[in-house]
Amino acid sequence: MTSFSSDACRSDINMRNRYFFFWVLLLKEGVFGVEKYDVMERDSVTLNPDDTKIPEDDTIQWWFGDKIIARMNKGANIISTSEGDDAGFKDRLKLDQTGSLTITNTRTTDSGLYEVTSTSTEKPLNTFNLTVYARLPVPDISRSSQNSSSSQQNCSLLCSVVNVGHVTLSWYKGNSSLSSISVSDLNRSLSLHLECLDDFYSCVINNPIRNQTTHLNTELCHPCAGTFYIYKCVCVCV
Repeated sequence: MTSFSSDACRSDINMRNRYFFFWVLLLKEGVFGVEKYDVMERDSVTLNPDDTKIPEDDTIQWWFGDKIIARMNKGANIISTSEGDDAGFKDRLKLDQTGSLTITNTRTTDSGLYEVTSTSTEKPLNTFNLTVYARLPVPDISRSSQNSSSSQQNCSLLCSVVNVGHVTLSWYKGNSSLSSISVSDLNRSLSLHLECLDDFYSCVINNPIRNQTTHLNTELCHPCAGTFYIYKCVCVCV
């Protein structure tokens, strides 16, 4: 197991404390240079620092929040990711000779700021903002319990999602959005009231990088007079 001197560790901590507040202020003001990464949970992501900024004979550290999770000394060919175990990254970190850090089997708790620092510099060499999004469930469309089973005069529908947050839930008519809500808690529903079925309707759940769609089953609502549908069957052969 690779060990680093206590003097180097104390130097890291002193430097970190000295510049932490200053760096937070810079980020708050929106200074350019913070690279943003968005991934789905369980995917892998590689954070690539500018290796031209990494000193050849110096030790660099990868930070997640206020914890060191990996170290590297290019000149001495020393790499360590064992410190990431205590930060919840056990067996999920890989650090290569260029200083690039790969996180495998990502979790939503991995979201946050990652910084690359050096014992010989006064500010982070690179900063990354990682957001890990939860896997999206398939939205469920059902008739509202307010409808009587025999009523054919209108159609009240509910689109529901469970065990998900920080997404948008929307109703669509064809390609046009009818209504949407931001879902910040785990279970939400979005209603839609129709007199009759006059087009194709769907419910969509999405985050910035992925979406899931459920199309309205025409058996849930009666079509408007004179309305007919042509269905396409798309077959995929593997």
